[in-house]
Amino acid sequence: MTDFSRRTLVKSSLAGLTLTGLALGSATPAGAAPAAIPLVRKRLTLPTGIATGDVTTDSAVLWSCASGPGRLTATLNAIDDAGELLHGRYGFSRTIRGPLATEASDFTAKIHAKGLPAGTRFRLELNFEDENGTGEVGQGTFSTAPGGKPNDGGTQGGRGGGSPASSSQSFVWTGDTAGQGWGINEEIGGMRGYKAMHDVRPDFFIHSGDTIYADGPISASVTEKDGQVWRNIVTEEVSKVAETLKEFRGRHRYNSLDANMRAMFADVPVIAQWDDHETHNNWYPGQVLDDARYTERNVNVLAARGRQAWQENMPIADSAALWRPGTYDAGQYQPARIYRKIPRGPQLDIFCLDMRTYKSPNTDGKEPYATNILGQEQVDWLIKEVRQSKATWKVIAADLPLGIVVPDGPVNQESLSNRDNGAPLGRELEIAGVLSAFKKYGVKNTVWLTADVHYCAAHHYSPERASFKDFQPFWEFVAGPINAGSFGPNEMDGTFGPDVVFSKAGRFPGESPRNGENQFFGHVELGSDDSFTVSLRNANGAAVFSKVLSPER
Repeated sequence: MTDFSRRTLVKSSLAGLTLTGLALGSATPAGAAPAAIPLVRKRLTLPTGIATGDVTTDSAVLWSCASGPGRLTATLNAIDDAGELLHGRYGFSRTIRGPLATEASDFTAKIHAKGLPAGTRFRLELNFEDENGTGEVGQGTFSTAPGGKPNDGGTQGGRGGGSPASSSQSFVWTGDTAGQGWGINEEIGGMRGYKAMHDVRPDFFIHSGDTIYADGPISASVTEKDGQVWRNIVTEEVSKVAETLKEFRGRHRYNSLDANMRAMFADVPVIAQWDDHETHNNWYPGQVLDDARYTERNVNVLAARGRQAWQENMPIADSAALWRPGTYDAGQYQPARIYRKIPRGPQLDIFCLDMRTYKSPNTDGKEPYATNILGQEQVDWLIKEVRQSKATWKVIAADLPLGIVVPDGPVNQESLSNRDNGAPLGRELEIAGVLSAFKKYGVKNTVWLTADVHYCAAHHYSPERASFKDFQPFWEFVAGPINAGSFGPNEMDGTFGPDVVFSKAGRFPGESPRNGENQFFGHVELGSDDSFTVSLRNANGAAVFSKVLSPER
C-alpha cells in the first residue's frame, strides 16, 4: 500500500489455514484414529475501512462496516504529534463496546463517543467481534477541537496531542464524487483529489453533498474528448441507476474501494451533507420522475432508500446511539437530522444545512411569496443557532450556492436564484429573511461554503450592489468537483449583489478528472490571530486563489 503521511495502517487478522497435529506427507499409523484438524474460523474483516465524523470539542462519531454480523469495538488512546502514547495529566485510554452490526444496517455500525478531552489527538482502533473473536483491526487518528473560551487562545490545541498549544485549526471542503461516469481509475492513481486533500493535513473535511452519483452509471471505459481511454473499476451496483436499497448501498461501497478516500477518512473526520445525486439529479420531494431508465419513478421512494444508504455509510450520529463513560445505549436507530451544528471550539462553529429534504418543486422561482429551500423549521433553527454562537467564525456549509443560477431545464431553477436581478422572489425570500435576521441581531463573521456547480469561485455579496439591501456583506466560496466532470462558470443572479472576485472552470463541459487541473477543493486555515485564510486548490494540491479574512470585532 502506498505510504502517505498520517495515513491509516490496516492490520489484517484473517485466520490462515493451519494443520495442527499432522505432519505433511506422514502416514497415519494402522488402526489409529486420524488426527483432528481444527475448525478454520473465519474472522470478520473491514471491507470499506473506517471513518470518524462530526468531531467536536468533546465527542466523535466512530464508524465502520463489517463483512458479517458482529459488535463494533473502539479503542481510543491519546497520542502526541509523533504518535507516541501520552501519560499522566494528558493521558487518555478507553475501550468502548458499541452496537451490533446486522444485515438490517448493511453490517455498518457507529459509536457516538462523548466525554472526550478537548484539543487531543487520538489513535483509534476499530474492529468487530463475533463468536470467532476479534476481527480485522482498522487503525486511524483524529483530533478533538480546541477547548477554552472565545478569543482566549484555547486551553489545548487542535492537533496538539493533548498538550497546551495554539487553538488554530484547518479544514478542507469539496463536493461531487464519482460523477458523470468518471469513477475510480487506478491507472491515474484513483481519486487523486482525496490524496491532495489528505496531504494538507486538515483537522476535518466537509463533504458538501453529492457524496455519490446514484443516477450516473459507471462503465468500464470511457473515450475522452482527446481520444484517451478512461478505465473505471466497475461493480454490479454502479452499472445502472440506483433504485433498490442494495444498489444505493453499493454506490457507497464503490467509492470506498478507492484507497485515497479510505486513507483520508481514517485520518480526517468527515462532516457529511447530502444533495441531489444521492437520489436523482435535481430532485425535490413529491416529484414523479420522467426518466426512462427507472422502473421506480416515485422520487419519495427513491429518496428514502437513498437516505437510508447515505445514513448508514456516513459518520453522522444516529439518534439513540450515544455512548457515555460506562454505558452504551444502542436503542432504536433513527436517521439523524441532517441540518446540525458542529462546534469546533472558540474560533469556529459549523452550521450544516439540508437544502434538499424540505425543498419546494422546481419552478421559474418568481413566485411573489416565499417558497422553500430550507423550510421554516430549519430557517428558525439557523437564525437561532447562529445568533447564539459565541465562536469567532460562523461557517454555513450549504449544499447549494446562493447567487449562482443553476437551471433545471429551459425555464425552471434548481437552486434558489431565478435569473431575475430584482427584489427577492420565491426561494430567495427565505434566504433574504435569514440574511436580514443576521443583520438585525448583529451577527458577525459569517462565511458560506458550498460546492455543487463543478467549478471553483469566490463571491463577495454586498447590499451596495444588491436589489435587496437589508443584510451585512459576506463571502461565499465554491469548490468541487473532487472526482467528477468539470463544468461552468454559470450565470450569476444579482438580487444579493454578488461580485465574482474569482472563478475557474473546466476547459469544456464534462471534462474528465484525468489531469486534476480542473478538479477543486477548498482549504481554510484559522490562525492564532483568528484570521480566516481561504485557498481554492486543484486536485494536484496547487492553490489557484487565496483570500485572508480578518474578523470583525
